[in-house]
Amino acid sequence: MKLVIVTGMSGAGKKTAMNMMEDMGFFCIDNLPIPLLDKFMDFSVSVTEMQKVAIGIDIRSGKGFGDIKGALEQMDTKDIPYEILFLDAEDQVLVKRYKETRRNHPLAAGERVDKGITEERKQLAELKKRANYIIDTSQLLTRELKVELEKIFVQNQDYKNLFVTILSFGFKYGIPADSDIVMDVRFLPNPYYVEGLRAKTGNDPEVSGYVMQYKEANEFIDKLEDMINFLIPNYIAEGKNQLVISIGCTGGKHRSVTLANELYKRLDGKKGYGLKIEHRDLEKDALRGK
Repeated sequence: MKLVIVTGMSGAGKKTAMNMMEDMGFFCIDNLPIPLLDKFMDFSVSVTEMQKVAIGIDIRSGKGFGDIKGALEQMDTKDIPYEILFLDAEDQVLVKRYKETRRNHPLAAGERVDKGITEERKQLAELKKRANYIIDTSQLLTRELKVELEKIFVQNQDYKNLFVTILSFGFKYGIPADSDIVMDVRFLPNPYYVEGLRAKTGNDPEVSGYVMQYKEANEFIDKLEDMINFLIPNYIAEGKNQLVISIGCTGGKHRSVTLANELYKRLDGKKGYGLKIEHRDLEKDALRGK
């Protein structure tokens, strides 16, 4: 039997993940009281039909949540194999999600949401340390979360808990607040001033060809790729689970899009981390007819 304990921060997507795992053939139970975990495991081991089980456990268990460490140690003593999937997200993202849903945080007790989030992180610290898989949903769309879960529980791919986002942007619209690494490519010739290229973007071959014809662009992407390949294993070893690499030009339409696409091509398919690309400001100038 395969047992997965699904836990993590409130608002990080546990319910969504449980629904997805149910679609993958898991027998799912959400918000199981901690005192019942040991009894349920004894039962499920004896039922041959239950080959894949996902149990949702979080701070909704109230005071009983403090018994989770003892419950897991008891399962270890009985040699019951299990894995822990931990869903996480940045604090500001969690606050935003709570405001959008207008729900109260379970630990806020009438105070601000951020107080509840801080307390929840303290209570979940032990579970996060024990987690086999940590998925940061701060930048993930629902379909992207499904892809990551399928990699782990359907395709049985090796998972290193790091998700890399390559993000192009325009400096005139501000640096992305969640950036870990910011690269400025405004030193390259700007296609905006080339007849016939202004209305196009870095996704068009005419623009990407123009940008990449310069040796400086190729030297830049070589050095950036080398640096990222050095950093990623160290980030994984350090326990980082979300890396945002932001590449910016003036409007976020030509040079940054081209270089972001080039970096994505070079990193795509490498094992050890998830990867996606976004072009934050691609359409903003287009809407203005520029």
